[in-house]
Amino acid sequence: MLQAQGYPGGYARVAIFAKQWREAGGAAPSRQAFIPLRFAPGEAFQFDWSCEYAVIAGMRRRLEVAHIKLAHSRVFLVVAYPLQTHEMLFDAHARGFAAFGGVPRRGIYDNMKTAVDKVGRGKERTVNARFLAMTGHYLFEPEFCNRAAGWEKGIVEKNVHDRRRQLWPNANARNWPSLDALNDWLANECREAWADMRHPECPDLTLQSVLEDEQPHLMLNPQPFDGYIEQPVRVSATALIHYQRSRYSVPAELAHKVISLRVYPWELVLVAEGEEVARHRRCFERYQTVYDWQHYIGVVQRKPGALRNGAPFSEMPERLKTLQRHLLRHAGGDRVMAQVLAAVVTEGLDPVLVAVELALESGNISGDHILNVLARLQSPLVLSPQVETSLTLTEEPQANVHRYDHLRTQVQEVTHVE
Repeated sequence: MLQAQGYPGGYARVAIFAKQWREAGGAAPSRQAFIPLRFAPGEAFQFDWSCEYAVIAGMRRRLEVAHIKLAHSRVFLVVAYPLQTHEMLFDAHARGFAAFGGVPRRGIYDNMKTAVDKVGRGKERTVNARFLAMTGHYLFEPEFCNRAAGWEKGIVEKNVHDRRRQLWPNANARNWPSLDALNDWLANECREAWADMRHPECPDLTLQSVLEDEQPHLMLNPQPFDGYIEQPVRVSATALIHYQRSRYSVPAELAHKVISLRVYPWELVLVAEGEEVARHRRCFERYQTVYDWQHYIGVVQRKPGALRNGAPFSEMPERLKTLQRHLLRHAGGDRVMAQVLAAVVTEGLDPVLVAVELALESGNISGDHILNVLARLQSPLVLSPQVETSLTLTEEPQANVHRYDHLRTQVQEVTHVE
C-alpha cells in the first residue's frame, strides 16, 4: 500500500522504523494516567507470582514465590515454592485464607497458566477446571486482568516490589536448612509487618488494626481445599513409579499394575482401587529413588537371598540391620531374617523392634527366640479378677510339704477298685 502511494523502499526498512517508533513511545503518551481504586472490606484479594533466589541446604535455588494480599486492609502473605504448579497455587490460597481469618468475595489474577487455559477476546477466558473447583470450594469469584495490564492488580504488584526490597536481602544472607524453615520465617516477618506498617489510606492505623475491622466482612474459611493433581501411573517390575525424573516405591504386590498418583505440594500419595497404598515425601531433585523397605517384605518371603544386597533394606531401622548382620553370618540366616520381617506386617514395626532389642541384649539371636519374645509382648499376663464374697476364713490354710513325703513312704497301696 505504501509503495502504491510512491514509497520506493522495501518491507525491511518499514519494519525497522515501526520497531524504533514503537520503542520510542509511538503515538501513546510516555506517561499514562490511572484511576485510583478503592475496595470495600472483604470485597477482594489480589494474587501474583514472583521469581526469587535463596540458599536452601547449602545450595542456591530458584524459588517461585506466591504473593496474596487483601485489597482493603493491605495485609499480605508471602510463600515460597520450588515450582509454579496447580498444587502449589492451591496451597498458597489455603495458607493465605487461614492467615487472614476468612475469604474475600473476589480474587483478582493475571492470566497465569495455572488458572487460565485460553485467553479469548476482551474478558473471555477458558478457566482451568481444577482451578475452578478450588474457587467453588471457597465460594469466591475469580476475575482476570486484561493482557499486559498489570496496573489492574497494582496492589499486589507493588507488594512484589516492596517485599523484594525489604524481605529478600535478609533471606539471601542466610543459609536455610529447608524450604519449610524459610516459609516459617517469611510468615513471621509478614505478621510483624502487619503490626508495624501504616495503612496507605489511613496513616493513623496499622494494617493489623484495619484487618481486624475487615475480618467480620470476610466469608467463613472452610476446610482447606484438597488441592492435589491426579494422574495414572504404571508400577514397574521393581515396584517403583516414576514422577518428574525420580522414582518412588509402592507395595510389591502392585507390580505391573496401573494405579493413581495424587500430587500434593510436599507429598505424593499412591491410591489403588480407592485405597491409599503408599505416601512419600516429595523429592524435587532429579534422578532420586525413594524407598519404603516395608513395601518389599512380601518379595523376600519368596526370595530371601535378596536381603543381602537389597537396596530398600539399607533404610531399615538400625536394630534390624544389626540383627541382619548377625543372622547372615550363619547358613539359612536370610530365611530367618525374612521370617522376622514377616512379623512386621502382622504385628507392627514397634513390637518387632522391641523384641529384636531384647533378643540382642540376651545374646540368644534366633528367629524362634525373637518370635517367642514378640508373642509374650503381644499377649501379656492377664490377672484373674478377685471374687467378692461375704465369707471370711478364721484360719488361713498353710502348705504342708511333709504330707507329700508321708505319701511317698507308704509301702502298702490302697486298692480303690476291687
